[in-house]
Amino acid sequence: MLPDYSLIAWLLIVFSVYLTGVSKGGFAGGFGTLSVPLMALAISPAQAAGLLLPLLLVMDVFAVKAWWGRQAVAEVWRFVPGLFIGVAVGTLLFDSLSEQGLRLTLGVITLMFAAYMLLKPVAKKPISSRWALPAASICGFTSFMAHAGAPPLNVYLLPRKLSKETFIATCAVTFAVVNVIKLAPYMWLGEINVTSAWASLVLVPIAWIGVRNGLWLQSRVNEALFYRLVILAMFLVGFNLIYQAV
Repeated sequence: MLPDYSLIAWLLIVFSVYLTGVSKGGFAGGFGTLSVPLMALAISPAQAAGLLLPLLLVMDVFAVKAWWGRQAVAEVWRFVPGLFIGVAVGTLLFDSLSEQGLRLTLGVITLMFAAYMLLKPVAKKPISSRWALPAASICGFTSFMAHAGAPPLNVYLLPRKLSKETFIATCAVTFAVVNVIKLAPYMWLGEINVTSAWASLVLVPIAWIGVRNGLWLQSRVNEALFYRLVILAMFLVGFNLIYQAV
């Protein structure tokens, strides 16, 4: 049985899933961070996160298949311990936050990511690989709380001076790993249940279309303008979530 959401909620969910698929396809990387905040405008953040995770796993299959072999394997292995640490911390803290607390956390994460995308510095030389553990730990935590693992990962990876394809492929594999790690805790916490699973199943075609469009767009559309629109939208959504929380 599908969740009894309003029409507006379903429209936001469908749009959010599509955006996540586009991001997974490699276009405007990190764009999927907007998905849970958008959904949380109409349903609870916990419901949004639980509904989206099975879809993320489906998208990961498509994305990893498309980009496999071009990832920086050493970087992915450096991330794995930190991803486990971040997910573990998120699992322990998840029940301690109220719905309003989750909205506030999500709003702050959204604004931080938007500010980072707007002001991100251009590094003169690659940063040390020892920063992989803290970056991955924060990635695991923010990914667990709101599927928002891109900001801390990008803060580390962008200065590593990877090629575009290697960057996209490394992100695709890393997010697939963290989403698999999150699955058992989400089920244990009850964020994934029969009702949310049915909703996720219905939305699989939207996820697939999004990934395919992302793969097509990433080599054909100017990302600069697209990023500016994404950043503007994230500021608006982030402020709205914080307003709802307080």
